[in-house]
Amino acid sequence: MMGQMIVNGVVTAALIAPPAVAFSMLFGILRFPNFAIGGYITVGVFTGYAANVLFGLPLWAASLAAMLAGAAVVWASDRIIFRPMRTSSPVTLLVVSIALTFVLEHTVRLVFGADVRGFDLPLERPLVFGGMHITRPQLYLMGASLLVVIVTHFLLTRTRIGKAMRAMADNSQLAEVRGIRSVLVRVMVTLYCGALLGLSGVSAGLDLVIEPLLGWGLTIPIIAAAILGGIGSVYGAMLGAVLVGLAEEFATLILPSSYKIGVGFAMITILLLLRPYGLLGQPEIKK
Repeated sequence: MMGQMIVNGVVTAALIAPPAVAFSMLFGILRFPNFAIGGYITVGVFTGYAANVLFGLPLWAASLAAMLAGAAVVWASDRIIFRPMRTSSPVTLLVVSIALTFVLEHTVRLVFGADVRGFDLPLERPLVFGGMHITRPQLYLMGASLLVVIVTHFLLTRTRIGKAMRAMADNSQLAEVRGIRSVLVRVMVTLYCGALLGLSGVSAGLDLVIEPLLGWGLTIPIIAAAILGGIGSVYGAMLGAVLVGLAEEFATLILPSSYKIGVGFAMITILLLLRPYGLLGQPEIKK
């Protein structure tokens, strides 16, 4: 039983790690918490669903379609909505992002309806390793998450644009003075994070059911992971995802499974009281 709970926790961590990374990257560059991530995930999962079920594409191709749709929607929302409001307070932008989530989710509901659905995948028995059960879609999910971790690490440490992203996240004004093109960096971040959120939609559709409120249901665990690791810290988001995933699973030992979402709230509350800047975050220096 313990082994199965660890496997389930790792699957949950793999599900929320990529969107938590995207949330932290967007915050680091755009400097406000973008709660529209739930809506972006919903767009991604329904794009993947349409590509897989309606157009008959294999799962990998549907994932690419979801990534393209996610990148387009995140970039467009930043270009049309958030960029003109760049001088507004973070609280104002936060409220606008929540409103955007509802707009995206209800637009999807209008187009596809509110029925519960799933991807067109063959029925297969779970794989069994030492008494622990895991399905092939869950293996796909974990593989996709591991690939995201590797690609993100390579992007941030080995490429010029990645180093520019890190510089912008540390100090945007100094980065601009040093000649970094801030507009290009913001565009690249929105496109990359949009692709991650689109892929996250497909991953969520594999592990859960596909319906318009899918993304909203994942918002709290994603934000909990980002805050736990240190909001704005990409590696902190990865660590936070693992901790939230395992904590949610082990919480079922003493709580009904319907209370799992409350674990995220509890972890956010405790961490903000004890270490407001997160496990890997840095305290803000005010002058």
